[in-house]
Amino acid sequence: MSHTTTLNVRGYHLDVYGHVNNARYLEFLEEARWRFFAERGVIDTLTGKELAMVVVNININYRRAALIHEELKIVTQLTKVGNKSFIIRQEISLADSSLTNGGEMIADTDGTYVLLDNELGATVAIQGKYKNLLDQLRD
Repeated sequence: MSHTTTLNVRGYHLDVYGHVNNARYLEFLEEARWRFFAERGVIDTLTGKELAMVVVNININYRRAALIHEELKIVTQLTKVGNKSFIIRQEISLADSSLTNGGEMIADTDGTYVLLDNELGATVAIQGKYKNLLDQLRD
């Protein structure tokens, strides 16, 4: 069950070299993740008063610079649910191109996330209702 978010590259996303600054990609990816969970009606469960969804590892593979006025497509999918963490795959490409037909990939990542008990400040085992919830969101 993947989700597609589109964003337009604006001037304030650019660095002095005229392409999207590397830190902005993290913001683009985060926006797409929030939309993925919000549009499935589970954002309050995973990021409410009791629980937080926390990035513990993210490595971005930069494939091509994104430039001003380009429309980007970010595909987000939860690909793996473990006992203590889960993996979210995200791919950024040009919105008007098809990856299956040789379209241009901008960047991709497989990020690792945990659930954190806000009161205890400790990770939560992914079991019971949380395991069921995350399993339902997987492709």
